[in-house]
Amino acid sequence: MIPARQVSDVVLVDAVRTPMGKGKPGGALAGVHPVDLLAQTLTGLLDRTGVDPTTVDDVLIGCVSQVGEQSATPGRMAWLAAGLPEHVPATTIDRKCGSGQQAVHFAAQAIMAGSYDIAIAGGVESMSRVRMGSARLDADPYGDGVAERYSPGLVSQGVAAELVAARWKLDRAELDEYSARSHHRAAAAREAGAFAREIVPVTTPDGTVTEDETIRPGSSAEKLGGLEPAFRTEATSARFPDIGWHITPGNSSQITDGASALLLMSAEKCAQLGLTPRARIRAMHACGDDPLLMLTAPIPATHRILERSGMALADIGHVELNEAFAPVPLAWLREFGDEGADEARLNPRGGAIALGHPLGASGARLMTTMLSALDDGGHRYGLQLMCEAGGMANATILERL
Repeated sequence: MIPARQVSDVVLVDAVRTPMGKGKPGGALAGVHPVDLLAQTLTGLLDRTGVDPTTVDDVLIGCVSQVGEQSATPGRMAWLAAGLPEHVPATTIDRKCGSGQQAVHFAAQAIMAGSYDIAIAGGVESMSRVRMGSARLDADPYGDGVAERYSPGLVSQGVAAELVAARWKLDRAELDEYSARSHHRAAAAREAGAFAREIVPVTTPDGTVTEDETIRPGSSAEKLGGLEPAFRTEATSARFPDIGWHITPGNSSQITDGASALLLMSAEKCAQLGLTPRARIRAMHACGDDPLLMLTAPIPATHRILERSGMALADIGHVELNEAFAPVPLAWLREFGDEGADEARLNPRGGAIALGHPLGASGARLMTTMLSALDDGGHRYGLQLMCEAGGMANATILERL
């Protein structure tokens, strides 16, 4: 009889990301095909770690808009574009904004199960070249059952953000103040060189990009206060009379181009190769919540991952919660204020409002940034949370080693 293999610890050896480019024509990364953007990221990760690419068991890549230039399994094409071994497979994962984080979860679960020893997980999204929502092909993605259950219909994420702001009584000034602070924190981190460890330069037709294009150091609540609400219509105003209409481009995440990749392996394989791991995965969870509010699932995800891990929020030294819209982190802070949630520990290097939100890559980008912040701050535990379309969320707890 073959003995059962014990569940292995999964460690993160390293993580890298591209600079974040504005997701529009003329953006810093807009001249680079998404496959080539990811290929440069994979090359950067492997070059830094020195791991033999022939030993990688799988490449799992998050990507939301799997159409056009992102339609042919971008992880596989990027691996080949980088000149890496043909025998290594890849797959594409779509859990909306959490796709890159879910890629990490799937890779870790495969290693725990003994199916893999080494995997690369990450994400890519070129929003300048593959328009957000283009995968729908102007068709109805919901069908009759969803339309009937949630009549008169689900709403856009922008309207959902308005509903969250109304439920948690978040006013416009609070949203804009938070958003300006995101830019200031990201600018301070960049100035201090905090992002240098995680960024791999990207070669474009116009030169090499080494820094995030999206950060606005001069942002202020006063400037943001002059922007008009982006999602109000007569129909939504009639349906939701209690909405304050506070969501603007300034307190929303930026449309962005970017990619990120992380190297995961079993603790045994890491020791065998003589590598030094940066962190291990302590806990993972995914859950759903109200699809009309859509953006609230990080709240139950937090409760559940803390319960499953036997930890308390006070144990967490760093929290990354995707800033899809400013009400998302602010509602989370309101919900967990009595349990030790600390605004200073939440996105201390800025979030998607400043650094952008390249959909399928964001979950991997947040984890890459959190790894660096855990190292620099000497924190033991970090919690990452992603709100996702359809009212879902991923949660991950990392333990720095």
